[in-house]
Amino acid sequence: MKLKKLANLGMVVGVALIGMNAGVARAQDTIKVGVIAALTGPFANTGKPFEDGIKTYMQQYGATVAGKKIEIIYRDDGGTNADMSKRAAQELIARDKVSFLIGFSLTPSALAVAPIATQAKIPMIVMNAVTTGITAKSPYMLRTSMTMQQMTEPFGTWTAQNKVGKVYTLVSDYSTGIDAEARFGKGFTAGGGKLVGASRVPLANPDYSPFIQRIKDEKPDALFFFAPGAEDGTALLKAFSDKGLDKAGIKFLGVGDMTSDHPTLEALGDRALGAITVLNYSTALDNAANKSFLAAYAAALPNARPPTFVTVAAYDTMAMLYETIRKLNGTVTGDTAMKVLSGMKLDSPRGPISIDPASRDIVQNMYVREVKKVNGKLVNQPISTLKDVMPN
Repeated sequence: MKLKKLANLGMVVGVALIGMNAGVARAQDTIKVGVIAALTGPFANTGKPFEDGIKTYMQQYGATVAGKKIEIIYRDDGGTNADMSKRAAQELIARDKVSFLIGFSLTPSALAVAPIATQAKIPMIVMNAVTTGITAKSPYMLRTSMTMQQMTEPFGTWTAQNKVGKVYTLVSDYSTGIDAEARFGKGFTAGGGKLVGASRVPLANPDYSPFIQRIKDEKPDALFFFAPGAEDGTALLKAFSDKGLDKAGIKFLGVGDMTSDHPTLEALGDRALGAITVLNYSTALDNAANKSFLAAYAAALPNARPPTFVTVAAYDTMAMLYETIRKLNGTVTGDTAMKVLSGMKLDSPRGPISIDPASRDIVQNMYVREVKKVNGKLVNQPISTLKDVMPN
């Protein structure tokens, strides 16, 4: 009982400290940035790219801006532990005196921290969680990744406009998978396409074989697939090829991480050729900012796996923070920082990006990519650009 009272007292004190810190300009010579992310566990494939993107940017542009040293403080929440995310945010604000919170691998983490950021008036930047509309949960939240709607709905429209009349959808049976199914279907049918079937696969330990046979029997022009991890893309594309759907003339369509450079393309080799996906980034993008980023990434992380769209979101987040601190001449409050961040425009490795002032969500290009062999190497080659896609 005494321990419980002490724990409750600690929480009350933590909340009080957050309240006292709300809106206070950080006068010290160091500006601290707290990163809350899945650094271990099954979702570390999002947390590790956060680290890589941050390291790349800081090695390229230095650890000082507007006369202030930038210090990064990491906290691991495992991705799905909302209580741990909340506790990490409270400690970073009250004890470490951070001026920004960034990261947030998955939606539950972002939602758990939103009220804390609001109370403390600390800007929080979502670098991965893709659920549509979450920035409405706090006036201090903005996003540099993307939304599921941004990817799938315009991709559905593009598909219908490019000689694909009939599509079968296959998604993981959980909220984001169902959202992907609905959003793609909306864009596809609005463009004149016809959905000829839909299946949902259990999230845990999925077996794709029976679904693949069902799809082959239905004879659609294409299969649209979504699952939460690159490993699922590898498993599905393997079954797709082994069951001969590609030879039957059925196209593979999906969201971008279904054909990730690593592990999918490395694992599948030529079996992935012809797969078409949509994403806000490809390492094959031919623009000056991407070439600069890839060179900086290789210098900062020799022998590392290719960067992902998550790496780029972290890299761009640091660019936004540096620009904000520079414009505020090193004196940062939550409100002044949000004024600078809302409406910010950048030339990113993924192309031009901006923050929509109304939603504080990102506006960006989406790229339709096809797996091709270029100079003997498999790449996600952009074949069409869907320009300036709004988040909602």
